[in-house]
Amino acid sequence: MFRRCWYVTFLLLLVPGCKVGPNYKRPPVTIPGGYRGLAPDASETTASLGDEKWWAVFQDEQLQKLIRQALTDNYDVRIAAARVMEAQAALGITRADQFPTIAGSASGSNQRYPKTTITPTFESSPAEVNLSLFWELDFWGKFRRATEAARAALLATEWGKRAVITSLVSNVATAYFQLLELDMEMEISRRTLESRKESLRLVEIRAQGGTTSMVDVRQSEQLVYGAAAAIPDFERQIEQQENLISILLGQNPAPIPRGKPLVSTTISPTVPAGLPSSLLERRPDIQSAEQQLVAANARIGVAKAAYFPQITLTAVGGYQSSALTDLFTGPAGLWNFGAQLAQPIFTGGRIRSGVRLTEAQQQEAVLIYQQSIQQAFREVSDSLVAYRKNQEFRDQQALLTGAAQDATRLSNVRYNGGVTSYLEVLDSDTRYFNAQLDLAQAELNERLGLVQLYNALGGGWQE
Repeated sequence: MFRRCWYVTFLLLLVPGCKVGPNYKRPPVTIPGGYRGLAPDASETTASLGDEKWWAVFQDEQLQKLIRQALTDNYDVRIAAARVMEAQAALGITRADQFPTIAGSASGSNQRYPKTTITPTFESSPAEVNLSLFWELDFWGKFRRATEAARAALLATEWGKRAVITSLVSNVATAYFQLLELDMEMEISRRTLESRKESLRLVEIRAQGGTTSMVDVRQSEQLVYGAAAAIPDFERQIEQQENLISILLGQNPAPIPRGKPLVSTTISPTVPAGLPSSLLERRPDIQSAEQQLVAANARIGVAKAAYFPQITLTAVGGYQSSALTDLFTGPAGLWNFGAQLAQPIFTGGRIRSGVRLTEAQQQEAVLIYQQSIQQAFREVSDSLVAYRKNQEFRDQQALLTGAAQDATRLSNVRYNGGVTSYLEVLDSDTRYFNAQLDLAQAELNERLGLVQLYNALGGGWQE
């Protein structure tokens, strides 16, 4: 009988186990032939800005230092790294279910029994040493499907970390360019304030000589106070922006060193977007969504395996003796071997509902995956058109600023010649000041468009 049990067990181990549940196949997605938003004269190439390393895209040395520090000390990146370690440990726990569990135990005691009317006083030292084995055979692939799901969850977590890195690179670059733009606006305000103070001095001299009225003095003072009032607000924004960058760097709020001025940072007229099909492999969020889909698909097999019987093997072997000195002698050996099969018969629909649950979760994961792809194409198209139109806007804003500057010059000439009132000077100078600030904002938007396009194309996580 014992020999028959071993034969049955041996045959069970030799029969290749199956894996119930569907094997993963990438769901169909609609990929456009080209990105909407490309410049009309842009040629379609396989090269993409998203394939570039971040230090090749952002060539400001100070910005590169800030990004490197952020990648090391930022809390979001460190949290993402901890989640990867959690997923690795979870995979190890799940994978261990495929193997037998072996445990060892040892016990010993010394007992003394008192003398009775029937028996004399005697002592005994019972001892036992054994190994036990418990193994649930993965005949239906339940544990292998669970391991497949855990491995996909690990990959999803790793791609999630890369998505965090991509966002962090973009956030640091965005915050840094915004800081440089605020510096630029501060410089414009200070330069305008000094110019207006000089104009006020000249108007006051003319008023003292009787060639102009106090109305012109008051209007000139308005220009001075307007420029002076802008400076404290820019100082507030600059300090708050430095605090934001400090947090991105994983530090307490502190001053941030600058590199090149905003207008000195290199901007290319056009950037290659690459082929839309390559976006699926480059975007970390798409890769993470697909791995989550793989995990959801594998969990269907885990749920379906509950329909089938569970086969477990148990074995115990060791030595047991009433005296420690006789523990490892031949007659002291013991063993016990058994097999068990458990088949669910009635569960009140629990197994069926579990399968339906995993199938619904898999369908949800499919939709999330397809939605993330569609959203990615939209982000790239939005970024392409924004980058191109921001350049066109900046060119027109530069022309407007030049015209406003010349109008201010002519208004001062006309006022000094007595042809017009100071109200014209006030209006022209205000328009010129606002045009300079708008041009600074246009310079910023052009660079932010590049950052957004780089992020939309999936760049930033490459090492």
